[in-house]
Amino acid sequence: MIPLSVNQRLAIKKLERLRVGALFMEPGTGKTRAAVELINSSKTDYVLFIVPFQTKQNFKKELIKWGLKPKYRIEGVESLSNSDRLYLELLDEIEHHKRVFMVVDESLKIKNIHAKRTERVMKLGKFAYYRLILNGTPISKNVLDLYPQIEFLSPKILSMRYIEFWDKFVEYETRIDGYAQYTIVKDSVNIPYLYSLIEPYVFEAKLRLGISKNENYIDYIVDNPEAYWQAKQEMLQKIDFMGDVDFLAMTQKMQHSYSLDSGHLRQCDDLVSELKRKTIIFVKYLDTKAELIKRYPKCKVITYGKGSLGLNLQEYKNIIFYEKTWDYAQLEQAKRRIYRIGQSEDVNYYFLTGDLGLENLIESSIAKKTSLLNLFKETSNRKEFANEF
Repeated sequence: MIPLSVNQRLAIKKLERLRVGALFMEPGTGKTRAAVELINSSKTDYVLFIVPFQTKQNFKKELIKWGLKPKYRIEGVESLSNSDRLYLELLDEIEHHKRVFMVVDESLKIKNIHAKRTERVMKLGKFAYYRLILNGTPISKNVLDLYPQIEFLSPKILSMRYIEFWDKFVEYETRIDGYAQYTIVKDSVNIPYLYSLIEPYVFEAKLRLGISKNENYIDYIVDNPEAYWQAKQEMLQKIDFMGDVDFLAMTQKMQHSYSLDSGHLRQCDDLVSELKRKTIIFVKYLDTKAELIKRYPKCKVITYGKGSLGLNLQEYKNIIFYEKTWDYAQLEQAKRRIYRIGQSEDVNYYFLTGDLGLENLIESSIAKKTSLLNLFKETSNRKEFANEF
């Protein structure tokens, strides 16, 4: 068997003495192997893995590959929302074991404190003797993503209710529009203090391969923006008359309107023809995927999120981000499909950017999430630096 990496050994050393912990290890650093070693070193008599449904088979192969010893069961987190029978069955199964080890892979799947899946994972976790969460990027939208993940591990870590977490770590603004009241998250605050609370239970690992990640930004002109402007006008009118609108849904409609624009496709044509190596193209929409598969038969065209979970594609060296995503975690996950253990050459990312305001808005949103995650990492680095002396 392949020897443990330095990061894996450090993760095991830090968390093996604890009953709860988080492996916030970037994709490609081997967090599943570290989890298996932690489980094998415990006194558990049953392991329950909650994973994204589409990764169940790949996850099982990893467990077999790394030699998991205890009895285990793997279930999709989405299934917990859809099946009362499954939920009750898992409750009954957990109660018939003494030292249950519960692992939530891709723990951002339980970031919504109000979702049924989150509620059920939390309730199952209360019966587990050991609890572990795995994720490459613990924050997708804002710092509120962390609360359910840490609460699953133990309410004692934060020792505060959700509303108290809001007040302490989020700068927000409450707005009233007619009879409707809603809250907007403006910024995150007190991040070093938050990190100090969770740090004893968290192991973080960056992927360092000794190769370069090159980011290239390529502009294109949308030839036919009429549908975009129409969708934008529709959104503005709804805001004027209704006040509250589904902003994400409306912007998705705007973005979709120029997905297969001739200017967009022409720029991608030029880029694909220039690249000599095998190339992945990331898209958001299924009709776009179908068109690009026909247009570029030698490329691998896949969607963000579900379309890329669990894929190891180290044989590819180039990724074209044909369309942008609002979700920072999805973007990072997409990048890590080729930048991971087993990659021996430099990788190249190409971001296509249209000449429309929405494109800049998405980039700005991603940059803010990057800044928040960087603040967490900087806090971590300062602590590591101090501990060296």
